Amino acid sequence: MSTTRTRTGTRQYGVAVRAMLVFTVVLGLAYPLAITLIGQVALPAQANGSLARSSGEVVGSNLIGQSFTDADGAARPEWFQSRPSAAGAGYDAAASSGSNWGPENADLIQAIDDRQAAISALDGVPVAEIPADAVTASASGLDPEISPAYARLQVDRVAAARDLPEADVRALVDAAEQGPDLGYLGEPTVNVLNLNLALAQLESEQGKG
Repeated sequence: MSTTRTRTGTRQYGVAVRAMLVFTVVLGLAYPLAITLIGQVALPAQANGSLARSSGEVVGSNLIGQSFTDADGAARPEWFQSRPSAAGAGYDAAASSGSNWGPENADLIQAIDDRQAAISALDGVPVAEIPADAVTASASGLDPEISPAYARLQVDRVAAARDLPEADVRALVDAAEQGPDLGYLGEPTVNVLNLNLALAQLESEQGKG
């Protein structure tokens, strides 16, 4: 009886070990390699991080926001500005998060007031015209997009800073506007990095770069 139980137990352990090895190979090696291969063939840009390039050099990712400020953190007027970030020191992909401040939090209220004052001074617009995404961070802190309203609010300033026709800069914003996902999910957006790359290209074509 004892010998039979031992043999039965040994068989069960053997089956378990073989199953573990098979599933390790299939799910731990074969499946990830197959998905990686499919991604590289079918969607290479997305599979490699949706990287954006300028003159052949990687300048960022279309999926992660970045700042367009000087060494002191002040907005550079010649670039469209991103929405604020609460991820680490700003747009830190290793520290993705929102501020988690509630609408009555004193720090959030003060931050919004400060951002509104800065944007009002930079773009020469009344505080009432500044959209919410211009002064609040996204939940991830990495949002690469802004609302079309915030992008258009910045047109006059960017055009003046680069000595470009306002109509041409506004046309870039119109071309960069993306509709809601699947036509109904979310709101229209403008990818700031892509817009700024198009802006640099426009300036180069007009001989101002």
